[in-house]
Amino acid sequence: MKLTKIGLLGCWLVLLSVGLVQAQDVNIKMGANEIGLNQYFTLSISITNDNIRQHSPFPEIPGFVKRGTSSSSSTSYINGQVSSSHTITQNYQPTEKGQFTLASFKMEVNGKGIGAAGTKITVGEPVQARRQSAFDDPMSSFFGRSEPTEYVDVKADAFLALTTSKNEVFVGEGFTTTLAFYVAASNRAELRFFDLGQQVGEIVKKIKQEHCWEENFNIEQINGEPVTLEGKQFTRYTVYQATFFPLNVKDVKFPSVDLQLIKYKVAKNPSFFGQNRQEEITTFATSPRTVRVKELPPHPLREQVAVGQYQLREKLDKGTVETGQSINYSFDVIGIGNISAINEPTIPEDDNFDFYAPNTRQNINRGNGRISGSKSFNYYGIPNEPGNYALSDYFSWVYFNPQTQRYDTLRSELTLTVTGESRKNEYILSNDVGAFYDRINTEDNTLRSTAGMKWFRWVMNAFVVLVLALTVWMVFRKG
Repeated sequence: MKLTKIGLLGCWLVLLSVGLVQAQDVNIKMGANEIGLNQYFTLSISITNDNIRQHSPFPEIPGFVKRGTSSSSSTSYINGQVSSSHTITQNYQPTEKGQFTLASFKMEVNGKGIGAAGTKITVGEPVQARRQSAFDDPMSSFFGRSEPTEYVDVKADAFLALTTSKNEVFVGEGFTTTLAFYVAASNRAELRFFDLGQQVGEIVKKIKQEHCWEENFNIEQINGEPVTLEGKQFTRYTVYQATFFPLNVKDVKFPSVDLQLIKYKVAKNPSFFGQNRQEEITTFATSPRTVRVKELPPHPLREQVAVGQYQLREKLDKGTVETGQSINYSFDVIGIGNISAINEPTIPEDDNFDFYAPNTRQNINRGNGRISGSKSFNYYGIPNEPGNYALSDYFSWVYFNPQTQRYDTLRSELTLTVTGESRKNEYILSNDVGAFYDRINTEDNTLRSTAGMKWFRWVMNAFVVLVLALTVWMVFRKG
């Protein structure tokens, strides 16, 4: 008899733990494996007393397509002990009816590996939604609970905010815009994201600025991070982040945007087998925000210069070269700002060098709430005249530094020594001197008298005088 009770208890515990695989404090949980064609199969990863900062991709399932992820967090206070959990759920939509196999798989969560056994998933006809009653829960009827469950609304200690890293900027100066959801550590309401990709897509359309260059951080995973605001602890979930660079003096205005989440009401009198929570849609909205844009100070190159904090990195492949030999010079602009807007230096032209159009390469880093990187200009040149040359006479680049609010110039600090002979004569000989000199080899060199030419000119002059006299006579005759 004891063995029978122990066996029944063991079976009951096994049923409660179906789909749950645990590795230390990280769990993988599977949803129901018998669903309708219009329902989702779900896989969830959860961690207790910590946040999911990083995780590997969820596995692919034959016959299903991924339909976005959702995230939820909860905090419990039991006997003075605080317990929290963070869960990320992947939704899978079936593409057809039938039985499908989810093979065993492994995932990595916060650097820890965790494995899960596979399962069979049966997809049947679409399920018709129907209202629940006491008859839907046989265990509830068994224990005599047939009255409707009363639910209590739990106020969420959370908010949605759109923030900017600066309140005013110069034209061309970047500022970072962040849309994030904040959940207080004291929050009692259980919240969950849903259709986040579609909602954020609609939000981006509203806050996109036509008169700004945008560098989107392309956030793919929504991970919570602890922050402190006015002495209060929060978990921040950043859903969108981008750096904007105004292209004119027009102020940047962000309208109010909203985000919908699922919030759960809790049963007033919870039971062991009954449904102890009820979901509802709740909306969080941001306040509108404006960033003032200022004109750059007067300067001849005000309409052309880049704006940011930059420094120069340069490289010359050789310090001494003979005339006619090639050199390779790299002028790299490195710093914080709109890397895409950096133009190549303007090189003055003279007879000392032949510089060709540079090869350009850029590297943009989007992280830590800012845009940084480098833009490299690699020049190929040929010196024509011997001498010692400061490359600062040829390579310089003007920009505006918003921190100092002054224009600054990056100048080359390298020198080049050119030896050998001047190539000016080579340049003259290499050019075509015209058709006049080409006739020398073809003309007859016999001396000729110019007396015949004088007689010819006398006859032509007499003919011109005769024509003029006839013209004057005909004019007076008609008069």
